[in-house]
Order: sequence, then structure tokens, then C-alpha cells
Amino acid sequence: MNRRRLLIAGALGAVGTLFTALMIVPVLFGASQFMFGGGGAGSAGCVDTTQAGAQPAEAGDAKAIPADYLARYKKAGQEFGIPWNVLAAIGKVETSHGTSKLPGVSSGENYAGAGGPMQFLDPTFKAFAVDGDKDGKKDRYDPDDAIPSAARYLKHNGAPQRMRTAIFMYNHSWDYVNLVLDWAKKYVGGDFTVVQSNGVECQDNQLPANASGLVQQIIAFAMAQRGKRYIFGANGPDAWDCSSILQAAYRTVGIAIPRTTFEQWPFGVKIKKGQEIPGDLVFFNSGPGTSSNNPGHVGMVIAKNKMIVASCSTCVPNIGVKPYQKSDWIGTTRPLARPDIQRKISELAAQPQPGG
Repeated sequence: MNRRRLLIAGALGAVGTLFTALMIVPVLFGASQFMFGGGGAGSAGCVDTTQAGAQPAEAGDAKAIPADYLARYKKAGQEFGIPWNVLAAIGKVETSHGTSKLPGVSSGENYAGAGGPMQFLDPTFKAFAVDGDKDGKKDRYDPDDAIPSAARYLKHNGAPQRMRTAIFMYNHSWDYVNLVLDWAKKYVGGDFTVVQSNGVECQDNQLPANASGLVQQIIAFAMAQRGKRYIFGANGPDAWDCSSILQAAYRTVGIAIPRTTFEQWPFGVKIKKGQEIPGDLVFFNSGPGTSSNNPGHVGMVIAKNKMIVASCSTCVPNIGVKPYQKSDWIGTTRPLARPDIQRKISELAAQPQPGG
């Protein structure tokens, strides 16, 4: 928008026999560092969002905010359920609460086409504009309109439950997100923690208990990416598409699978519907140029009718747990049942382990 707007039971038959070997591989690739619900850098657990939109008391550096702007931030925060100090922090980082003399603040546009105290691109402002002062006009240069419009845009992108994601969508830079949150803390005296719920139910946090340690680690990596962005062609670590997240998940256990959905579909051993197990890939007739023989979308089975999937850039969440038994579900493959990957697993199991 602004200046830088640019993720059990064995199958029957011969394939199931092959997969049995996976179930007895020693737990060499422990998944403890990816367990969910306990916080920490990789946690994607459930988050209590009941206080996500609470309005904290002003303190510290809030004294330096112009009184009229502070009142606008608080009013918009209350109306849209966005902590006022986050709005104030965006206003500070973007234009120092409208006091900046740079081009595109009080009139015109900056080099990226952004304008006004909250630095909206014109098309984005038109899509989310709010007539804050009820004067019949929506003006991105008028803080009475621009500030509630910013609150509405944050709300649209998941705030307050997914605050970091919403701020990132405001300006596509994690440095920007961190800077905004630093100012948000300063404005309330440092006692402020944002919520970053990833849109996943609590019961989705558990790894499949009957799967091998190897399969658990594959799934754990993919699950740890929940709440990140979907960008077509992205290869991580902050964004993925549907196939790249799965390639990366398998890579964590030393197994290489192809990069794209079109390549992944013929790669694994085909599995009949109803016989899929955690770690299998499920494919869908979805996307341009796809068909029943050429699927364009893929997810990973984590439980019965549950997959971890990087869905789309407008989905909430972009990456999360969803059902796979849909009308466009074409079929299932099991990369781990390939003979060459079976040999690779045996080789990895035979390697000395750290500390062993």
C-alpha cells in the first residue's frame, strides 16, 4: 500500500507395505522445536484474542503527539477495535502525525504515489475511505478521514487478531512492522503486546500422534508457517506459495521433492481417496490452466480431512489448516513411498546423530 507496497493408519496394499517402513524409522528428526501452543519463535498456537482490540492508556512518548491527532487516533481505535497506539505509531512513522514537510503529506504524492498523513495510495484510499468528520467528502489529506480509513484498512487485513500481518500489509516490510510496534509501545509506556492469531483452531495444533517422527517433523515445519503470507512464486522464509511450503517442509528431513505443483503431482505414488495419511499430498483442479490431469493447487494431509495449505493472498489465514475433501479434490500422492526416497530415508537413519 505505502511506499514499499510492491502447511496413522497405513494404506492398504503394496503402497501401504512400503510406507510401513517409515513408521518404524527411529525418531532421528525430532520435532520438539516445532511443537505448538507454548509460545516462542516458531509457535503457531492458539492465542487469546479477547483483549486484542483493548484501548491502552497513554503514557511516555504519547505526550509528544499533537492533541488533535491523539484524539483522532483514539476515536478511530474505539470505532474499529484497533489499539489507538498502533494507529498513532503508523502516523508517526509515515509522516510524524502530518507534520512532515516532505512531498505527498499535505498535498501531492511522494515518489511512490502515496499521499496524506497516513500515506495512502489513491486506489487503496478509495477502496477503504471513511468520511470521518461526516462532511460528505472523503479526503486522504484530511486526518479526520485518513486516520479512520487506516483503521478500516488494518481491520480488513486481520487486525487486531493478526496485528503483525495487518501492519505488514500496510507496508510490506518487516522492519516497518517492528518500527511501528516499537513506537506503539513507547506511546503506552512500554507495556503493550500485540496479538498474532493465525486463524487456526486449538485442536489443529497437535501433530499426528501415530505418524513417524520423520512425518511429524515434515508437518511441524509446515504448521509453523501458519499466519505467514501467500505470495505466488515465493520461497520463504516470510512468504510461501502452495508448493514451495511443501518442498521446504520435506527438505527439513533431507528429502527433495519438486518445486511446483505441476511437478509434484506425478512425483509421488498415487493413493486412493480414503487411504491418505499424514504427510501425503492432496491436489486440486484449481487455478489457471489446470485440469483433472494437471492440478494447480496442493496441500499436505495432517489428519482426516485436514490439510495444511498455503491457500491464497486474500484468504484468512493465507496459510492455515483447512478441509481437503472438496469438489475440486483430484487425488492424493505419497512422495515417501517412492523407492528412491525409501533408500534415502534408510541412509539418513544410518547416519550418526549429534550427541549419539
